[in-house]
Amino acid sequence: MTQKIALFVTCLVDQIFPEVGVASVKLLRRYGFEVDFPKGQTCCGQPFLNSGFIPEAQRLARQTIEILEPYDAVVIPGGSCTGIMRKDYQHLFEGLPEWQSRAAKTTKKFYELSEFLAANTVLQPKKNAKLSVTYHDSCHMLRLAGIKTQPRQLLRQVGCEIQEMEESDRCCGFGGVFSVRMGEVSRAMTGYKLKQAHQSQAPVLVTSDPGCLMQMKTHQETQEPLRVEHLAVILEELAA
Repeated sequence: MTQKIALFVTCLVDQIFPEVGVASVKLLRRYGFEVDFPKGQTCCGQPFLNSGFIPEAQRLARQTIEILEPYDAVVIPGGSCTGIMRKDYQHLFEGLPEWQSRAAKTTKKFYELSEFLAANTVLQPKKNAKLSVTYHDSCHMLRLAGIKTQPRQLLRQVGCEIQEMEESDRCCGFGGVFSVRMGEVSRAMTGYKLKQAHQSQAPVLVTSDPGCLMQMKTHQETQEPLRVEHLAVILEELAA
């Protein structure tokens, strides 16, 4: 078991959902991990990469690699950043063998939070812990990082009953810059996703991606009695 890990919180956790970072640290420490928070961390470069600004993306990727390569493992409470950092960093440095090699070695140590916990520990529920939830699979986490079963496994371990919504892997409408460039389409997609979540009849909608969390929280109608929450927060609340 890795004794010391780095937490890479992602931009949205740092700037909008700090409670997700706090919950991640509490949860990891509760189960015996020594958690370090490298202060020099910034954006992983995904927005630049997705917008075609390759030199800018390379600069942020270099900085991220330099900060994180000394650690044995890097835990990321976000499926989108995990997928991009693991899959695309090496491609960013094609033709630059030194950096491509450093990226290859470092990205092997990147783990999404649920992926890391599921592989290294078994969560225990608090006494009488019970909650009915439905789970949204984010596009990048599922299709790029290949993570689907681990969040559900952890939710069940802490006493959650999962009421699967129809098309749990249907896009929530965020898509990074897509939600800005195609706002009307994006909001319509979000509305449909929330409708599917409501139809599951679970009072809590859980996701592992901060981008999806922001999108669904932002566009939920105030009269809709549905709590939308990040996986880390739910697990920290219910885990003993």
